[in-house]
Amino acid sequence: MNSFKLYFKITVDNNCPLYAKGELLTLSEKALSCPGNKPTCLILVREMTNLLFEYLDNANSDNDDKVYNCSGCSGLIKFTKISEEKANDEGLIDAVVSPLDSEDAALLKEIQDYPLIKAIPDTEIASAVRCFRKEKVTANATLITKGQSSLYLYLILSGELVVSDNSLVIATLKPGDICGEMSYLGKDVAGADVKTIEETEVLSIAGDAFCRLIDRIPELQLFMAKVLVQRLSVSNSHRSRIFDACMSGWIHEMPPAELFQIFHMNQKTGILSLELPNGNAKVSFREGCVINAQYHDVTNQAAIFDMLKEKEGRYTFTTGLSPDEMKAAEIGDFMMLLMEGIKRVDEGREE
Repeated sequence: MNSFKLYFKITVDNNCPLYAKGELLTLSEKALSCPGNKPTCLILVREMTNLLFEYLDNANSDNDDKVYNCSGCSGLIKFTKISEEKANDEGLIDAVVSPLDSEDAALLKEIQDYPLIKAIPDTEIASAVRCFRKEKVTANATLITKGQSSLYLYLILSGELVVSDNSLVIATLKPGDICGEMSYLGKDVAGADVKTIEETEVLSIAGDAFCRLIDRIPELQLFMAKVLVQRLSVSNSHRSRIFDACMSGWIHEMPPAELFQIFHMNQKTGILSLELPNGNAKVSFREGCVINAQYHDVTNQAAIFDMLKEKEGRYTFTTGLSPDEMKAAEIGDFMMLLMEGIKRVDEGREE
């Protein structure tokens, strides 16, 4: 069989997950070469094999105007045969990915050692970097909200973020870490809140754009699979700690005054939730000090005094506080609060 090469220019890209309009496909008697070292689509290989036999049967025919197409998967392409001279004139043969501009090149230099970026092959790095957008996020801002769809994946450039679930801190994220990995999975929602501790700079990429990168780059797909496994392991460990950290019981077995003293003496940090006759109540402890209290329509000291009067109900204590609560001031000296509350309870009984 004589050696030959046929060149086909893609003229239509209808949501093809691999190739784009204007790119070149090269067919020889031995192989199909795809543009920019992109993966070879097996559907396209089948179509090109049929085209090869068609060419061999009609080697002398000129079908430059004929439009070919793949049978399609999630998208499809159409392409036409062009001469080697025309392919050369248009710079399609041996074309390389256009170099990054100075801004993108500087960004790549900054992030080249980050695990996510190192997972991307050199042949794909330029096109991948162009998909990211740099953003600045103010301190104490919510980047991702638990229970809501996460639309973007974020790569942290500077600053620090905290990942929390129901006020319990799961992890802190620093430069090089990623978050929002559920964004490319479609309808899945975030399993935790992600907030900034200080002014933070991130690179963001839309979930659907990142999904296209993963479809095209097997190495990136493997990296993200490992990330998801690690995050699932951390999440399971976190839920196990929550289960172990919770204590609960009945008020008639342990009155509020005794509960408060136990948490104070053992320097507990967490939230005491109470289901009482007049409604739900909550007391926040930081190392045994009361920093917040609420019961029906009153707060702080007044709420503590009202809770001490109760004899029935149920309580639950969960360890951990949010970053904001960890900075809150005490509502008063614990022993003074307790003594004043017990005094009021005694006076109420006398009356």
